[in-house]
This record gives sequence, C-alpha cells and structure tokens, in this order.
Amino acid sequence: MRDLNRIVRSLAYVLELLVLFMLQETPGLLPHVYGARPVLVLPAAAVIAMFEEETRAMAFGVAAGLFCDFGYSGVLGFHALVMGVLCFFISLLVRTFLQVNPVTAMLTGIVALGLAFGAQWLFFYYFHYSSPGYALRMHYLPKYLYTLIFVPLLYLLNRALAEALPGEELLP
Repeated sequence: MRDLNRIVRSLAYVLELLVLFMLQETPGLLPHVYGARPVLVLPAAAVIAMFEEETRAMAFGVAAGLFCDFGYSGVLGFHALVMGVLCFFISLLVRTFLQVNPVTAMLTGIVALGLAFGAQWLFFYYFHYSSPGYALRMHYLPKYLYTLIFVPLLYLLNRALAEALPGEELLP
C-alpha cells in the first residue's frame, strides 16, 4: 500500500508542477508586480523536497528546473541543475536537522529561492551586462519577493497531500 501511495503522490506532484507551470506561463493570468511575474514551480519544488527523501526530492527539483528552462528559453539544464542540488540539500537538511512546519517552509523558501534567483542573476546578468545592479533591483528582487508569497500556500497544499497519501515521509 505504501508503494501505491508513493506512486500516486509522485503523480500528484508531477501534475502539480505541470499545472503551476501552465499558470505561471499563461499571459495575463497572474498580475504583474513592478513588471515581474512569479515563478511558481521553484517554491513548489522546494516545498516538495521537504516531504520527500533526497533522491526523489532531487528528481522533482530537476523536473521543476526543466520546466523553468523551457519557460525561460535560456540555457537548457541550468535551472534543472540548480534546483536538483537545492532540493537534494533541502531534503537532507529537513531529514537530519529541521522539522517540517510552516516557519521552516518559509525560511527554506527564502534561502532556496534566493540562491536560485541569485545564481540566475550571477550567471546570466552579472558577467554579461554593464549594469547588473539595475537588473537585480528592478527585475530579480520583485520577482523573488512576489514568488515568496506563494510558499505558504504551496506548503499547505503539499502538506495535505503528504497527509492524505502517507509513506516514508517526515510527518509526525
């Protein structure tokens, strides 16, 4: 029964990432804040990593990163690599040192999204443009803050999913 729950939960996570990707890429669906739109699949992958073991968390991080790579039409594999590594370490940290609760989810989202957007800014803007500070201040910071709003909502969604389909997860 646990294996069936894991399969169903994995399919639900993939469906969640796919729906969030479609929501974030649909023009005009989510309002622009200072010209920025949220990236919904990145916090979803970070929150999923809190409820899954390391290998599965890394796989969902790679999937979310590939969705971002497809949406940004940039270097294919950059976000997959960054999110795969981040989700692996999020899962490892939660399994060894942290508890799964909303505060931990928010702090994890702040750090993980900061690292993901920071890496994107560093490799795509800092070395290639004359005023990378402007891009950071006017593009990446609003996108980062707008995306952080969705972390608690995604935590509640994935917590309910993990409770409905129990397996070898971190819930008490």
